[in-house]
Amino acid sequence: MGIINITDNSFYSSSRAMSREAILDRLATLVGEGADIIDFGACSTKPGSKPVSAEEEWQRLEPALKLYRELFFTIPISIDTFRAPVVQRCFEEIGPFMVNDISAGEDDSRMLPLVGKLGLSYVAMHKRGTPENMQEFCEYDNVTDDIVRYFRDFSHKADDAGIKSWILDPGFGFSKTMDQNYELLENLDKFKVLKREILVGISRKSFIYKKLGISPEEALPATTALHKVAIDKGANILRVHDVAAAKALVNDGQLHNNIEITG
Repeated sequence: MGIINITDNSFYSSSRAMSREAILDRLATLVGEGADIIDFGACSTKPGSKPVSAEEEWQRLEPALKLYRELFFTIPISIDTFRAPVVQRCFEEIGPFMVNDISAGEDDSRMLPLVGKLGLSYVAMHKRGTPENMQEFCEYDNVTDDIVRYFRDFSHKADDAGIKSWILDPGFGFSKTMDQNYELLENLDKFKVLKREILVGISRKSFIYKKLGISPEEALPATTALHKVAIDKGANILRVHDVAAAKALVNDGQLHNNIEITG
């Protein structure tokens, strides 16, 4: 899943694309590098950020979606939003897509019923609080076990809303300490008990670059190393800034698996 941020404040500058030309260039890069899904986001949710209004989010998304429809329609997309009205307007513009919701429906009570009504696929991510204050809510009995229970509860909400297809995202970097992020990654295989695909979004995040004392721009090698851990632990989808590096990692793993099988 390749990231395109139609924002001016996302933490990794190379993913930002505000103008028509920048959006086209970013889309061309993601497509050229072999993205399986393109994830459009128009409202930054990095720690400490304050969301833009729903209207501004839509005003950013609309021209990007029109470009996608005109030029890249064969590649599935997801839309990173926690607002049901934005989902409705996107659906009216381009038809079915995957909803990528950082709040698992908690930030807008209309979200889950709408997703069920429209028959959309859905990514439910775990977080607590809002992007502005979420790092104040990092107390867990056991971070992995608590989040597994969270998704057990969410599965009932999804059933009640008529959502047939949903993917879980443990929410790396959202209401977790640095150590909790690494603990969660080490125990990612525990989420397999939920029998859902697992999305991992760790690309260039602060728990990687701050631990190493580097910048997000320098964090690709470390990101790739942790992507390998995520794959080995059961990740099905990697949400990334750097599609080419992720594809190379996945393809290399498939090659080694084939060698082991045939050998």
